[in-house]
Amino acid sequence: MEDQTTPISWRAMPYRAPVLSAAGVDFGTAESLLADEQEDIFHGIVVRLKAGGALVEVAADEISTITASAVHTDLSPSQVASLPAYRPQRWSHIEWGGLFRHHPQWKQD
Repeated sequence: MEDQTTPISWRAMPYRAPVLSAAGVDFGTAESLLADEQEDIFHGIVVRLKAGGALVEVAADEISTITASAVHTDLSPSQVASLPAYRPQRWSHIEWGGLFRHHPQWKQD
């Protein structure tokens, strides 16, 4: 069994992993990656909030660690409340380097 505290690559992030605030509060689930796979650039994740179910973006620089069990962020409660809404059009221009993709290994059971 894999150690649940060992950092892993964004490419190995579990589908629908819990996303935790800096205080360890589970505020949502990781729904998709925001990345440029060809350039190996991780921009962040799309999170479905537990409160209300809205999809929001969490930037890579707000993520402190990804483990096999959760995504840990540096976000305070007020920062979680003000996360920007997920905008698919922002990630639809492959030739511009912003690429939205579901993780190729993520499969829904």
